[in-house]
Amino acid sequence: MKFGLRYCNTGPYVDPAPALELVQAAEAAGFDSAWTVEHTVVPAGYGSAYPYATDGKMAGGVEDLPLPDPLIWMSHVAARTSRIRLATGILILPQHSPVHVAKQVATLDHMSGGRILLGVGVGWLAEEFAALGQPFETRGPRTDECIAALRALWGEQPASFRGEHVSFAPMYCMPRPVNGSVPIIVGGHSKAAARRAGRLGDGFFPARDAPQELIQLARDTAEQGGRDPAKLEITVSMPVDRSLLDDYARMGVDRVLVPVSDMAGLGVAIANPDEAKDWTELIERYAD
Repeated sequence: MKFGLRYCNTGPYVDPAPALELVQAAEAAGFDSAWTVEHTVVPAGYGSAYPYATDGKMAGGVEDLPLPDPLIWMSHVAARTSRIRLATGILILPQHSPVHVAKQVATLDHMSGGRILLGVGVGWLAEEFAALGQPFETRGPRTDECIAALRALWGEQPASFRGEHVSFAPMYCMPRPVNGSVPIIVGGHSKAAARRAGRLGDGFFPARDAPQELIQLARDTAEQGGRDPAKLEITVSMPVDRSLLDDYARMGVDRVLVPVSDMAGLGVAIANPDEAKDWTELIERYAD
């Protein structure tokens, strides 16, 4: 299995120097990837229920946490690294123009030497969609079309696409990604997300733990659609109980993401960069 760090554009790493030190140290220690997260805005007093917390609120209910744009943050660290892959986990795809995303991601992939992974999801914060002028109710089918549109825009030129939610006439979108495309990893902790990953994704990233039922659903959906389920890359989060990693390996998990906010019982704390006297040593301890 490969190991990456999540979610790197949060906490102290919103600032340029700690962000760079974190990712450079991770690269030196052999981590596969550094993953970011996205919210363009968080509307004050939102009523939508955050699906990954019992109280329905993000990060203990705090609404004003700094959260840099993931692609710009990734550009910053890409310029000073050479091997580590950089990923969104996730970009809320239906909030964006797929044409604009295709251009940004292809450019970043081109400039970084083909190191970008695009994790995408449908989102949950209705008030954020409203603030960005995008419909919330159709975010699922719009995401499906956006994924297809991205692949068209990264493919043979000129590219065109015609769907119910996304359409564009033949046009050129250059430069293309280094390897002809960018892997699209579908994130989410629902059956809909698992099926979307199986139908359309290059990978699946359930947001919490390693739910065997959802992973199997993604693989089954891929096989039913005539795709090779073995090529669906599975990325999961680091379990608190490290003995579960053996189970993850038997399940065919490809990548495990460990959090930068805390070490999930690993005995290393890197949440405060002021306490980090030697970043390389700290990350090496984390890697061990």
